[in-house]
Amino acid sequence: MHYLNLSISIGLLSLLLTACEKKPTEPEHSEKNKDTDVEKTVEAPPEPATAPDSSITYDEDDDMDYVGSSSQQKPEPIPEPEPEPEPPTPQELLAQAAIERTMYTVIYDGRYVKIDYPMGDVPAYMGVCTDVVIRSLRRLNIDLQKQVHEDISANFSKYPNQKRWGLKRPDKNIDHRRVPNLRVFFERHGEILPITDRGADYKPGDIVTWNLDAVKTHIGIVSEQRVDDIDEERYLIVHNIGEGPVLEDMLFAFDITGHYRYPLQTAVVKP
Repeated sequence: MHYLNLSISIGLLSLLLTACEKKPTEPEHSEKNKDTDVEKTVEAPPEPATAPDSSITYDEDDDMDYVGSSSQQKPEPIPEPEPEPEPPTPQELLAQAAIERTMYTVIYDGRYVKIDYPMGDVPAYMGVCTDVVIRSLRRLNIDLQKQVHEDISANFSKYPNQKRWGLKRPDKNIDHRRVPNLRVFFERHGEILPITDRGADYKPGDIVTWNLDAVKTHIGIVSEQRVDDIDEERYLIVHNIGEGPVLEDMLFAFDITGHYRYPLQTAVVKP
């Protein structure tokens, strides 16, 4: 009987010792600081980063600028505007006005006609070589009739009116339509240029005079259109020698007596 009680006592003691040795279960995701015995929560691991959406692209110049879906192409850069062409010079405007004269039908007729003053003109259907120059300058709002008349009136002896035609006073109807008078006027108020045998020396808008023979004189304007031959530096001439205003390669066809460039800084093309 004593042995039975002893066995039971030993069994109970073993159970008690086993229960004491078992550690208590600690809270999940927590631990105590070994130094302070303060409990702290263990943070859960961060979730994996989400992969960028391939349907969105960004501007290379600014990572924050939204461009659009990957199917949309980056817009092409806007091209720089081409520079504006240089406006024609006054001399080029005169050359263009002279070529314009070739579009009109004009009968060669040099008779004396009483005309208005200023800005007077003979009837449009008639004219001579000087009328090509007069009308071309008038297209630029330059009244050669008025300018020549005023200069002859103030300097009558410097012009060949009296010696050549026996005139004793200026005549606003005809003075500006005579080549010898225009030569004196351009020498007095224009630039006198060298007379050479090089076509390149005669530029568009230049005014040239010739002697056709011992008596007859002629005048024309250098155009912008080059001669289509070996001499690429020579320009065609607008003149009227009997067939109305024409564009011809005749710069060196006669003896040149004058080469002028008239100042046209204030020239304005009339509408």
